[in-house]
Amino acid sequence: MSEGIVARGIEKVRKLLGERETDGGLSARKLAQVQEQLKECVAGAGGEISARQRAVRLAETYLGLGDAGRLAFLRLIATEFGPDPKAVARAHEKYQAAIGNDEQWAAESALRAAMRSSRLRILTQFNAMPQGVKFLVDLRADLLRLQEKDPALRALDRELETRLSAWFDVGFLELQRISWNSPAGLLEKLIEYEAVHEIRSWSDLKNRLDSDRRCYAFFHPRMPMEPLIFVEVALVEELADNVQALLDEKAPVFDAQRAKTAIFYSISNTQVGLRGVSFGNFLLKRVVEDLKRDFPRLTTFATLSPIPGLRRWLDKNPELWDQVFNKEMLVRVARHAAELGAAIESAEDVRKLLASNEWAAQPRLVRALQPGLTRLAAKYFLTAKSGDRPVDPVSRFHLGNGARIERINYFADTSENGLKQSYGLMVNYLYDPDSIEKNVEAFSREGTVVTSGAVRRAARDD
Repeated sequence: MSEGIVARGIEKVRKLLGERETDGGLSARKLAQVQEQLKECVAGAGGEISARQRAVRLAETYLGLGDAGRLAFLRLIATEFGPDPKAVARAHEKYQAAIGNDEQWAAESALRAAMRSSRLRILTQFNAMPQGVKFLVDLRADLLRLQEKDPALRALDRELETRLSAWFDVGFLELQRISWNSPAGLLEKLIEYEAVHEIRSWSDLKNRLDSDRRCYAFFHPRMPMEPLIFVEVALVEELADNVQALLDEKAPVFDAQRAKTAIFYSISNTQVGLRGVSFGNFLLKRVVEDLKRDFPRLTTFATLSPIPGLRRWLDKNPELWDQVFNKEMLVRVARHAAELGAAIESAEDVRKLLASNEWAAQPRLVRALQPGLTRLAAKYFLTAKSGDRPVDPVSRFHLGNGARIERINYFADTSENGLKQSYGLMVNYLYDPDSIEKNVEAFSREGTVVTSGAVRRAARDD
């Protein structure tokens, strides 16, 4: 890369930071030192031991910075250690000239080498450090957050995502069952990372790890105390339709050997920096194999899942309320909404009534709202699309893994978050071994949303 381009890159970083060092930032002098150390990393100066020590010093510098300093650090790597455009142009010209003759493959190799970024050398040296894998995962989390401020970081982000996809290939991951006897530090991570249903206490966690429960996680050998993704499973008689009942600490422990159904009620990705690195589908397949081996009576594998995008989608499509809440429904809702002092004359009045959670404490009103809210949820699953894929992220995940939308469960999550994101509705995704491959094919090729007949009927306007 030419000196002029390098100088302009440094100048832009200096303008971002100012010439003085601030708390958690980088001064121009320190920035120049970091630049020299990065150049030494690329050159491999001093052998492997020196390279590792240099990488450790750079990592320590990075971890001591605030957002402004980290942005400057990452921008330096992103803008000054990419491929040399002139070298790429020359190699491409030679490749084009060599197509069809004996020199083509050598020219192709030379072009590939010219396009190889020096950033990869830096990332590889960070990876070789003790705790280097975790450092890079956290660094990518910063990249994802900071690239909105500076699009120049996107090239570095793409390269790091590619590296992480290779380093976190499912073949390298280890499936482990987490139990109450697991190390305390690991159990604390479960509490910290649980993203679906908050773990409120140690007794809550102990209940989730009881004899009729299972928790499995994927681990990377270089991050042995950091679960990458984990799934919580309940062993029950039949499809579960209420998460509060499922997590009730006072409920009697079920005899797991009598269980016919395994309910996956929480799946949590723990590492923001691994966004785009997919291994959740492999986790479920491995867990199903493990459960079938330990509990031969199991015949049904399903989820009890949140519907995170439902309320947001309905707020953007208010006309659907008019389609669903007919006069008969409005009369029933109005009768019981009067207990809250609310007058219901239109579907818009219903939507305003549900803006607060007071309605959830009125059992008769809750029952009156059930047909309308269930139908709205069914329409959401069948029609809410981003391109040819469902707008709901949980739906994309399970449908993409071959599940079908089996049943919509009304008032299944009455927590504050459950009411906020989906008016308390949840859904069962069913994994039928005989249909998984066919469903995956239909979804991947045509975006087909596979549902039960009950869900399709619920979406129809009477």
